Amino acid sequence: MELENLDAPGETSLLIVDDIPENLNVLGGILEMDGHQVFAATSGAQALAIAAHTALDLVLVDVNMPGMDGFELCRRLKANEATAEIPVIFVTAMTDTEDVVAGFQAGGADYISKPVRREEVRARVRTQLQSRRYLMAQRAQAEHYRGIVNNMAEGLLILDAQGVIRFVNPRVCHLLGFGEEQLLGHGLGEFLEENHVQAYRDYLATHAPLGPRNLALPHGPREVELRRQGGELLSLDLTVSPLFLRQPLYIGLLHDISRHKASERELLRIANVDSLTNLANRRHFDVVLRQEWQRALRNGLPLSLAIIDVDHFKLYNDSLGHQAGDRCLQQVAGAIRSLAQRPTDLAARYGGEEFALVFAETNADQALHLGQALTARVAALRLPHLRSPTHDWVTVSVGLATIRPRREDRVERLLEAADRALYQAKEAGRNRVAQAD
Repeated sequence: MELENLDAPGETSLLIVDDIPENLNVLGGILEMDGHQVFAATSGAQALAIAAHTALDLVLVDVNMPGMDGFELCRRLKANEATAEIPVIFVTAMTDTEDVVAGFQAGGADYISKPVRREEVRARVRTQLQSRRYLMAQRAQAEHYRGIVNNMAEGLLILDAQGVIRFVNPRVCHLLGFGEEQLLGHGLGEFLEENHVQAYRDYLATHAPLGPRNLALPHGPREVELRRQGGELLSLDLTVSPLFLRQPLYIGLLHDISRHKASERELLRIANVDSLTNLANRRHFDVVLRQEWQRALRNGLPLSLAIIDVDHFKLYNDSLGHQAGDRCLQQVAGAIRSLAQRPTDLAARYGGEEFALVFAETNADQALHLGQALTARVAALRLPHLRSPTHDWVTVSVGLATIRPRREDRVERLLEAADRALYQAKEAGRNRVAQAD
């Protein structure tokens, strides 16, 4: 048996504390037979010194010792964070109820009565070591799971039955830009964009009273927007699943789709935008025109369409080259875009040197005013056109048509009327607006 030998090998380290060497020898002999590494101390102070430098699995201590008794030693071990979880077994002849209670109140885990019996010692020591190993295994497993949760690529949060946030992992804080203390205790609805709030309130209200049979009914993933620190909205997929334990809880998983949404918007923009002029392309024009046609039909409102042609553009290209022609179209497109001020207005490249403007809720007089403003703005660009028989500058001709759609009408009727008006503007000398009857 070793006295204060801190370097001895062994899988399980035990400390025996007794002021009588004979007792140390008897107890140490029993424990060493089972392969334990045994340390010995003859006083409380010596025991504390050993515990401060040795990873101990169990302490067996005599109660009656001079100076610091076993109860006081146990209290000091429990008061130190580094040694608080080491189980303590009292080895004593003091087995009255009051003494036993005092030992447990001091933090003791068990009692061995003197004189010690070999099999009892082995059994009680084995029980405490098994309990400690189980506790350490549970803690290691908990740390393992905590590490997984804390390093997840997804944000994980736990909600109570009222939707109040009770736990968040670091990823949630990173995504939303809030500290943990700014999230815990707050309702999920405080961060959801208002269009999503009611859906999640309804989900929680529906599932909370129904109990464990709804464990297989997750809500999601659903695309939502959550408000970040500073008010910015972040696009996320949110999945909420019920977790019924002693009280209903919900696990929420947040997956960041903001880059995906940005890519999606960019692909949509590429698909809908003319690459030269940055106006809507013909495909997007066709979609929007039909949408506005249906809206005008439902609401009984006027819909106006302008078809615009750059006058004598072939001559411009032939004289100055295609690169100059592209720059010309871009500048004309800028003038056209400046007239599409409302969310329902659309400026588009119709094809080649032709453009289109869709004006929802715009009557014929208003459309005529806009068409005249357009011809003036293009002329004001003062783009030289030396071969134009119409003007010294680049000009445009505009065909306008306005309609209040009826159910028997077709959108093609509006397009055909605007095309005829454009033809009339060209026939009348160009650089002007013609309006269909």
